[in-house]
Amino acid sequence: MRVILASSSPRRRELLKLVGIDPEIISPATDETQLPGESVEEFLRRVTIAKGKSVYKSAFFDSVLISSDTIVLLDERVIGKPRNSEDARRILEDLAGTMHEVWTGVAVFSRGEILYDVSKTNVYFNSISAEELDFYLENENYMDKAGAYAIQGKASVFIEKIEGCFFNVMGFPLNMFYGMLKQLGVVLYR
Repeated sequence: MRVILASSSPRRRELLKLVGIDPEIISPATDETQLPGESVEEFLRRVTIAKGKSVYKSAFFDSVLISSDTIVLLDERVIGKPRNSEDARRILEDLAGTMHEVWTGVAVFSRGEILYDVSKTNVYFNSISAEELDFYLENENYMDKAGAYAIQGKASVFIEKIEGCFFNVMGFPLNMFYGMLKQLGVVLYR
């Protein structure tokens, strides 16, 4: 079966390969700006499905098309990707010593059906000293990551614990996705 991933995230492709799926990559063209008055739930659902719709064509009808979006929430405020190193510093100072949430919306398109679900994980950061933050910002690639960190990177030492799916924080909740495939009757392992 042909599998298309509507995402330019190398981490999502890497995670899908872990479970034996090597998808074709088609980068979506989607505005990811939260609309005025739009709740976080509505925003995540709209962007996730729009990503899939932006690449879904009749040629993909018998394929499985996957779209996904991950956001970081701190006190109900969406924390995006940093604009520059100063913004990354501010984001990480805000996250230090707190619990924030990571939400990933996943949409699976197959044979005219669209399934959507969201995975939520609580991430607890320890305090981060100025020296630690300086080292991190000088030695880590954080610019393309919501919240200015990757759980599997150097920021892992700042994470005290998580409640929920580890892979969700990486950017793609594999267990939830697998359940969605089963719901659609798509069999991965035979």
